[in-house]
Amino acid sequence: MTDARTAPYAALLLRLTLGILFLAHAGLKIFVFTPAGTAGFFSSLGLPGWLAYVTIVWEVVGAVALLLGVYARVAALALIPILVGALVTVHFAAGFFFTNPNGGWEFIALWIAGLLALALIGDGPLALKPTSRA
Repeated sequence: MTDARTAPYAALLLRLTLGILFLAHAGLKIFVFTPAGTAGFFSSLGLPGWLAYVTIVWEVVGAVALLLGVYARVAALALIPILVGALVTVHFAAGFFFTNPNGGWEFIALWIAGLLALALIGDGPLALKPTSRA
């Protein structure tokens, strides 16, 4: 049975954690690999280089939406395609464990599950623009 007193805070914790993870992931692309370097990596995978810039913006906007609680359910669902792309292009071939060379898919799968859980449970408290409850 769900504890109605604490479940909203679980949603808040999940929303903030996912937002921080995406902000960190975008920051890695911006400050460590650089946008041009990320575009080069995307090109090495057979993807168009410009998709790297779209991905960086998508991650930053999604992270901010999650952190602020602005349409967080929609943002959670909108961020899943980025992770599916990472699974298909890099992580599935590396095997399950994320410690494998090129990183396996266990962490990405958990990240997707967290996004789906947030989309199902809702924004939690302190959301600036809570989505409607179904």
